[in-house]
Amino acid sequence: MPSVSTLTTEDPVLLVQLSDSHLFADANGSLLGLNTARSLQQVIDLVSAEQPSVDVLLATGDLAQDGSVAAYQYFRQATAALAPVARWIPGNHDDVQQMREAAIQSRLMEPRVDVGNWRITLLHSNVLNKSHGYLEDDQLQRLAQSLSEAPERHHLVCLHHHPVPVGCQWIEPIGLLNADAFWAVVDRFPQAKAVLWGHVHQPFDQQRKAVRLLATPSTCFQFAPHSEDFKVSTEAPGYRWLQLNPDGTLDTGTSRVAHFDFDPDYSQDKY
Repeated sequence: MPSVSTLTTEDPVLLVQLSDSHLFADANGSLLGLNTARSLQQVIDLVSAEQPSVDVLLATGDLAQDGSVAAYQYFRQATAALAPVARWIPGNHDDVQQMREAAIQSRLMEPRVDVGNWRITLLHSNVLNKSHGYLEDDQLQRLAQSLSEAPERHHLVCLHHHPVPVGCQWIEPIGLLNADAFWAVVDRFPQAKAVLWGHVHQPFDQQRKAVRLLATPSTCFQFAPHSEDFKVSTEAPGYRWLQLNPDGTLDTGTSRVAHFDFDPDYSQDKY
């Protein structure tokens, strides 16, 4: 497969999404009894084995649990060989300034990438010291501009927080609070083909009008689907892959680490 720099509008584009790694400055740091750096490495090894020719890596928030530069530097180093192009967006646990410091002399925090016949737009939905998400006016304007100035491309929009209900009662209040404003923009543009997010630590694949809605497993612990209260499942960490086709369709799936043994320790601080 050609590199991103040589992909034409006739080439499919292979993306990998990693999300919600919740790393610490200390590589031995754990959350609910899980070493998050170790589980991330297991997922990276799985991607390397299954996807030898990734074009773009998307990290959709909560890269760090402690918001430390060291955690972001670790993520950058650990994932550097996966794809020639990578982009990060912050989640509610992230520190944007620390992310930018760790991303220095790179394009990791740039909000857009054109690849093949697609444009990927990345939005910041994080709110300082809050778990829920919100798109400020500048982010909504960024989205509208990105969609309007490339009508000939198919568009994938990425953010951290879920803009639709995902079926977990406790998660719904910490989604995107101004989802109506987000959809008011997206609905104006038929070139918007898919929306991709993190935050929910579980796969999600539905359709809203002509737009595909996608979320992914976390690279650490998973939230139990359809739970009323905070609950972690024993499912393995994983990632999502997406093949963006030149005609605007996409193929996608998730993959999880094999032989994963995890017994959540709720005596530790909750997520």
